[in-house]
This record gives sequence, structure tokens and C-alpha cells, in this order.
Amino acid sequence: SLLVLNLEGPIFNHPEFHFLTFLRKYRGEENIKGIVIRVNSPGGVVGTSQEIYSEIKRVREELQKPVVISVQDIAASGAYYAAIAADRIVTNPGALMGSIGAIMQFANLERLYDWAKVRPFVTKTGKFKDAGSDSRAMTGEEKQLFQDMVNEVWEQFKAAVAKNRKLAPDIVEKYSDGRIFTGESAVKLGFADQVGTFDDAVRIAGELSGLGEEPKLFTPKKKRNEWLEMLTESRAVTSKSQLIQAFEQFLKAKASGVPMYMMPGTFGL
Repeated sequence: SLLVLNLEGPIFNHPEFHFLTFLRKYRGEENIKGIVIRVNSPGGVVGTSQEIYSEIKRVREELQKPVVISVQDIAASGAYYAAIAADRIVTNPGALMGSIGAIMQFANLERLYDWAKVRPFVTKTGKFKDAGSDSRAMTGEEKQLFQDMVNEVWEQFKAAVAKNRKLAPDIVEKYSDGRIFTGESAVKLGFADQVGTFDDAVRIAGELSGLGEEPKLFTPKKKRNEWLEMLTESRAVTSKSQLIQAFEQFLKAKASGVPMYMMPGTFGL
């Protein structure tokens, strides 16, 4: 059989993010001969995106099982980083892809604190310990510190694209300014392999794994989400569901300056 996994929504480590759990659980099963991954994600935090990339590489190199990506609507930034680890990337022609880059976001709430007549204070052990604090403007030295960090993970991203897509560094550099491609353009530029549907991805994975053009598929099932149960059964919300907690974790990460491989303006949990 082919294992079918879904990489959906923002990528960050939380209890409702099942992708890595399912990948690690089923990849070594003897009856699993290959993997097809449906991708519909704008990216997310750097570390988890890189971890998915590494785990996909492990499936191919250590287990010698093919992995094929099917891009549904969007495979941007960290999701694209993960996708390049696969044997093939198959994409719908109008899907969005790319956004090769990194971003850190901060908020300066100094005026809001003034309006609220709140005076924050801090004790710290080094000059950078409160860098990125929302209670004051950044110094030039702090801005450079974060810029250097973003540049470092950006270079890691570009190196991975050049290596896995077998593209010249100058081509990768040209298109690594955060721009988005359509799936069709991505294929023409070498950032994806072919235009096609999920069924095409399944057929390719079947051929690569020796299962033929119509392989059996196995899709792990998630446990029914507590949040959805609350809605469908109209129960009173007495505590935060894991999904709400996951959403809060994402917002905290986004607002606190965590380096992210993510396309701005998108959210699809």
C-alpha cells in the first residue's frame, strides 16, 4: 500500500499537528511501500519545517521508499521546504508555491502602554536578553542581531532548494526573494516536477514503488476533534480545546519573534 498523509495548515509543534506522528508511526511498516503527501500549507516555524524535511529524507534514504508530493492549493515557505525533500513534486497549475525566505515579526506597543498609563520594567542579565520586547523600540544593534538570524535560516533554505531541486545557486538566489509562483510557473522554473492532480501523484508513487498505476491507499485517521464535537453536539465549552490552545500557541509564536518560514497574510488551521 501507499501511505497517504496530509500536511495542512500552519506548521508548528502542537498536539493537533498529526503529520510527524503518523509519518514516524507508519513509514517503517512492511506493507507500506511508498508515501504520497497532500500539501495545503502556507508554512510555519523554521524548526518544525526542517524536521519534516529531515524525516522525509530519512524515508527515502534509509528506508528506500519513494515519497511524492501533491500540492493542492498552497505549498509556501516552510511547506515548500518540506516538499523539496520528496522524490517528485506534482502540483495543480493554479496552486501557490514558493515564498522562499524567512520572516520574524515583532510589535512595539510602547504608545499603547503610555495610553493605558502602564510603565513596564525589566531586570535582565545581558543587553540582548529583552531584545524584541513589545514595550520599547529596538536598538539598531538588536535589529541587526535578528536580521543576521533571519539571513542564516534563509541561507539554509536556499541551500536545501539548490541541492534537492538540482538548481544553480544563481537561479535559486534570483527567485528566493519571497515571491510566490503558480504551480505551472514553478514547473517551468524547475521548482516542481510536473503539473498534475492527486491521482497523478498516486500513479507516480505507485510506479516508483513497484505497486503499479493503481496501488492500494492507506490514510491514517485522526481522532475526532474535541472542538468539532463541541460544535456538533452543542455542548457548553467548559475548557479550552486542544485546537484553541494550538491556535494560541501559533499566535504567540508569530508575535514573539520566532523565526518562521511562512507566507504572510495566510492562515488555514
